[in-house]
Amino acid sequence: MSSQATSPKPDVRFASRGSSYFDVILALFCVVIVVSNIAATKGIEFDLGTWSIGSVQILPIVTDGGAFLFPLAYILGDVISEVYGFKAARRAVLTGFAMALLAAGTFWLVEQAPGASFYENQAAFEAVAGPVGQIVLASVIGYVCGQLTNSYVLVRMKQRTAERGLVARLATSTGFGELVDTFLFCAIAASAIGITTGGQFVNYFVVGVIYKCAVEFLVMPITIAVIAAIKKREPTY
Repeated sequence: MSSQATSPKPDVRFASRGSSYFDVILALFCVVIVVSNIAATKGIEFDLGTWSIGSVQILPIVTDGGAFLFPLAYILGDVISEVYGFKAARRAVLTGFAMALLAAGTFWLVEQAPGASFYENQAAFEAVAGPVGQIVLASVIGYVCGQLTNSYVLVRMKQRTAERGLVARLATSTGFGELVDTFLFCAIAASAIGITTGGQFVNYFVVGVIYKCAVEFLVMPITIAVIAAIKKREPTY
């Protein structure tokens, strides 16, 4: 009876999430989500001239304040997914979701509360904090779907290659995750920051995907170094 040789299964490892490293990363992840939602209420336009292709506006570049910090959420998501696995990444996503809702609810309560007789900034507060609810809805739907897509793709690829191919895992998962996240976020949040035309929306969406992916690719050496350092220090990895 002949036996057919089978290739050994890859050594796929993940650390336990019951560690101080995971707690710190999770806390930072939640802060990034909450701060990005608040900053995203401001529409930003980089005036580099005017350029359109048909009805699609290419220049000026349109984005929002959340673009400055939000890419860090995906970097942290990559670290969690690679080191701790999909269940840990899902927990981080759901915790961030809960903190975003808490922030939005707090802003709404403060906005509805009667202002003091000496408080003169109610209109300004409403203008800044008022759209947070819509921004949070957009962010929650986009980032839950995008982060889970990002984590799922990364972990599935790791199950095939184990410790090999980290760069490919990070790049591929980021591309899929950011595409899903940015489209959903832009579709829901566009009106909150003043996007009114289809051309502006395409600009907002395309610039968002390119920018966020570019940031993650540029800092990928740092992401890889952080992942390697945490893997080395995690006793359960």
